[in-house]
Amino acid sequence: MSVMRPRLFIAATLLALGGLPMAPAIAQSSATPISAEIAAAVAAPGRTAANVARDTYRHPAETLSFFGVQPGQVLVEYMPGGGWYTEILAPLLRDQGIFYAAQPAGRGTDALRAMLDGDPERYGKARLVSWPETGIAPGSVDTLLTFRNIHNMVMRGTEAEQFRAFYALLKPGGTLGIVDHRLPETRDSALEKTSGYLKVSTVRRLAEAAGFVFEDSAEINANPKDSADWEKGVWMLPPTLSNGAVDRDKYLAVGESDRMTLRFRKPLD
Repeated sequence: MSVMRPRLFIAATLLALGGLPMAPAIAQSSATPISAEIAAAVAAPGRTAANVARDTYRHPAETLSFFGVQPGQVLVEYMPGGGWYTEILAPLLRDQGIFYAAQPAGRGTDALRAMLDGDPERYGKARLVSWPETGIAPGSVDTLLTFRNIHNMVMRGTEAEQFRAFYALLKPGGTLGIVDHRLPETRDSALEKTSGYLKVSTVRRLAEAAGFVFEDSAEINANPKDSADWEKGVWMLPPTLSNGAVDRDKYLAVGESDRMTLRFRKPLD
């Protein structure tokens, strides 16, 4: 029996849903089946064009499928920032499930609130909560996701307490999904404090110290063009492009960073 490749699966799904336009550059690197609901959320016409353009680096359909996201879940996105994934997750869970955007107080909170308040039809049921005092009952969350935030914790020295907070929120058997910039294992660990990159072994150590069990990894968000040795860190690459116009084309040709995609589980007992 033949197996439908991910791109064809998405196309067929969207056709069945009435021909919704498909977001470009869906990667074919994940063997995890992509549900009709995730495919539709990624392809939704309400997504902003600038965000859709970055799908080629972030592979949201494959990434969310790998993490086991599905309607009906209680899901927390830790520190959504500009809301790139919120734009997909909030509508996905709008009618079935609960979506929490957990954002520390500050400028990012105001921008995220403006985004959610600006489109009640898409985001009206999303719950914006503070961090770490979320008001969410401990042990009530099915899935907690964080995208490109662990390196900030390590740079600030807050990683241990944050992972403990993740663990406390999740149900037994719940999923912790992490995407972050990947530092080769052979590099000096001191770079983790300055470059924005982390070793996979470091993230595994932090999660396992908090009680999580490592379940699986994926190369969905890998980028072999990224040497991870930029003079001013990962921010020299898009989307930040911290060097401005200097060598801009070079950094654009590399694309966004090489990223680890890791899935952890909170034990049942």
